[in-house]
Amino acid sequence: MADTLYIVDTFSLVFQVYHAIRQPMTGTRGQPTNAVFGFVGDLQHLLRDKQPTHLAFAMESAEPGERLAIYEEYKANRSAMPDDLRPQIPMIMDVLAGYRVPVISHSGWEADDVIATLAVQAAERGFEVRIVSNDKDLRQLIAPRVKIYHIRKKQFMDEQHLLEEWGIRPDQVIDFQSLVGDSVDNVPGVPGVGPKTARTLLERFGTLDEVLAHADEAPGKKLVENLKTFADQARMCRELVRLRTDLPLQMDWSQLSVESPDTKRLYDLFTDYGFRRYAQDMQSSTLPPPARSKQQQSLFGADDDDDSARPPTVEKEASPIAGPHDVPRAWGIIDTPREFEALLTKLQAEQTICVDLETTSTDPLQADIVGWAIAWKTGEAFYLPVAGPPGSQLLSPDVVVNGMKPILEDAARTIINQNIKYDWLVLRRVGVEIANPGLDPMIGDYLLDAGARSHGQDELARRYLFRQMIPISDLIGKGKQQKKMSDIEVPRVAEYASEDADLALQLAELIEAKLKEENLWELYWNLERQLIPVLVEMEWNGVRIDVSELQQQSLSVNARLIELIALIHAAAGQTFNIDSPKQLAKILFDVLKLPVQKRTKTGPSTDQEVLEKLAPLHPLPQLLTEHRMLSKLKGTYLDALPLLVNPHTGNLHTSFSQVTAATGRLSSSDPNLQNIPIRTPEGSRIRKAFVPSRPGWKLVCLDYSQIELRMLAHFCQDAALQESFRKGEDIHTAVAAQVYGIPQTEVTSAQRRVAKAVNFGVIYGQTAFGLAATLGISKDEAAQFIDDYFVKYATVQKFIDSTLTECRRTGYAKTIMGRRREIVGIRPRVFGNLNLPERTAVNAVIQGSAADLIKQAMINVFHRLRREEHPARMLLQIHDELVFEAPNDAVPSLIALAKEEMSTALELNVPIVVDSKVGDNWLDAAPLA
Repeated sequence: MADTLYIVDTFSLVFQVYHAIRQPMTGTRGQPTNAVFGFVGDLQHLLRDKQPTHLAFAMESAEPGERLAIYEEYKANRSAMPDDLRPQIPMIMDVLAGYRVPVISHSGWEADDVIATLAVQAAERGFEVRIVSNDKDLRQLIAPRVKIYHIRKKQFMDEQHLLEEWGIRPDQVIDFQSLVGDSVDNVPGVPGVGPKTARTLLERFGTLDEVLAHADEAPGKKLVENLKTFADQARMCRELVRLRTDLPLQMDWSQLSVESPDTKRLYDLFTDYGFRRYAQDMQSSTLPPPARSKQQQSLFGADDDDDSARPPTVEKEASPIAGPHDVPRAWGIIDTPREFEALLTKLQAEQTICVDLETTSTDPLQADIVGWAIAWKTGEAFYLPVAGPPGSQLLSPDVVVNGMKPILEDAARTIINQNIKYDWLVLRRVGVEIANPGLDPMIGDYLLDAGARSHGQDELARRYLFRQMIPISDLIGKGKQQKKMSDIEVPRVAEYASEDADLALQLAELIEAKLKEENLWELYWNLERQLIPVLVEMEWNGVRIDVSELQQQSLSVNARLIELIALIHAAAGQTFNIDSPKQLAKILFDVLKLPVQKRTKTGPSTDQEVLEKLAPLHPLPQLLTEHRMLSKLKGTYLDALPLLVNPHTGNLHTSFSQVTAATGRLSSSDPNLQNIPIRTPEGSRIRKAFVPSRPGWKLVCLDYSQIELRMLAHFCQDAALQESFRKGEDIHTAVAAQVYGIPQTEVTSAQRRVAKAVNFGVIYGQTAFGLAATLGISKDEAAQFIDDYFVKYATVQKFIDSTLTECRRTGYAKTIMGRRREIVGIRPRVFGNLNLPERTAVNAVIQGSAADLIKQAMINVFHRLRREEHPARMLLQIHDELVFEAPNDAVPSLIALAKEEMSTALELNVPIVVDSKVGDNWLDAAPLA
């Protein structure tokens, strides 16, 4: 396989990441670091995911370029480098030096010319060349061995993609841009010639010279005139956009070879920049070594300690796509009763095993098992096929279930897998439970880095093991042509499935050690692991939906939408496509002459914020807002939810995720039942369709009262706040009385509203401007209230300050149970107002602790219900609320039980209050009389 050279357009990448990460980030000395942070991420992506054998970064020359001699206005429209980006350039150069990556420039020439010279010379020497840039000039370099890599889109551009996008060949790019021009570099081109016209001209005439020679034949009088008038300008533009491929670089190509980084130097840099996770990577040397040619290896090079217990195996070569940390990988197919019995004998002696199921669906409640992949030893796994194409040799599904059931239900044995909740639900369909779940690598990695972009096994394999896993699309395809796993040949499925099980086992070992090292093992073992069976039960139960109720609501909403369309057209004075932003903008700003509020690349914005600002000026914006709200309601909920009802159970079965929300909260998907609207009457009415699944049962809702404010009182130790909670006072009235210096009996509703907004807003860094906008009061009045608030509740400010100080010291915020969230960009205290990183840090402590509390409560309630054999079933969790169903006569005991467990799940310095409601549906649930 040919060596691969990646050439990076340095400043192109720098500006991309600078504009992509707009939140302020600062290092330990207050230096800006957002561009450096993004740059490191992209560099690691190239090294880990693309694994080039050679790498170079191209830079601009400091000296004036020769193109200025051709055209004085070349690049004249470029603005100066932002002040907060300029000091980051030397830092980026230090990072490149730490990674031992060469930076190449040439006096008087641009980075593009350096790239062009390197690309052409490297391709001539047999390299596969990949240019990392979004600069369109570089498309002229595309060739059989040269591609452009768009790092933001993770897409390559070759000759075919260029043809599809621009309709031209690589050898026509120079002429194309000579005609069209380039606003980025202030290349004028020919007036009136856009991409479509240029493509048409080049399709007909082939080259710029031929286009100019046949200007009289161009379509349109004005185009003919411009081609003649600006012919010399077009030729000048050709010299501006043509890249030099013959700079005297005198390359020693071995110097471009990827080397192992200077981890000590990078650790020091990343520590200084405040990049805690990157610094930890360097400390543990988790970057892969340089890519080398891969050799296939025999699977069973080493003998098992006990050959007599090993089942017969089918030997295969190691997967050719495995990453640079290749290890011999053995996998076998168990497809006879004798082999299966031998496997069971072996498993009986193992204390920890990984079980990974291949199935027919991503929905565990409708998935049938295709095969079982089992691993208990690094580098070795076995596959048990129970379904496959006609003619496949298979095990009996029932025989495998009956054989594996006692193994999985033995509490003395630990069962692990990536996303084990899915496998547990599938197993429950065939009557099998998991008695003792172990480490789920997905959840473990989430605890280590809640902000990571992904905790999927492919990502974890790359990050921890430096392995590229077999994509599932290689087996079943994509889109309309996608097959079921049961249609794929057994050996191919076996290779794929055994890799899943083997790597899950390896990941579990590594992540467990990391959790213990970071003092997070107890959080996993006693909280997140204990929550898995609770979520299995809730997802298995599902919640009953009254489909006819949703259908009736849909009809009602549809009638209102028809009415609204007529009203909208009447208010506009004409008919138009309501869903077209372009047509709507024309009506609002050209016809009705309403003031433009903000602009997008395509014209005046018509988003919701704009409509709200325009609403006082004309009836149309309010009508449009209602139409949008009802359309979304109908499409997202009223019409969609009935289609998601499980045909076998009649219930909606959402999926709860422990690894999505960075705060530690659970999230819900497929469908998202934590986001059912509640702020409008039409949205709230959807809850009327959520009903008990059995006659004579009720829905029971229990939720924490003001739990985040109680967490604040616990952490800040404010005596006044704590006393108000102990007395059971209305906390917003109490705060208003304190701040305004009046008795609680004299607090007006307006004053309470201000206090409520401050209670929930100021602790997350809400400014006077934000508070004023929320409440419709003056900025001075809002600022005065905030100042008075922190005078009366000085310990709140002390808590915020101490939280930020600890974040600056450790790099993360910590919850009441020790959950961590990495926070970058915390600024020194002198900056005053809280920016996004500071607000995120405080939110991570308060909201994350509330998430810890309800998770512990769910576990306690779950086990209490089981111990007491209570008939109630836990159905949903909506952040601070739990929804159950129970027989009428069991409702009082459920409420008493749940309140007791929820209010004592964690010990706070203030009382934990739980409210309860009961009803025949979710909407009408009310406190018991």
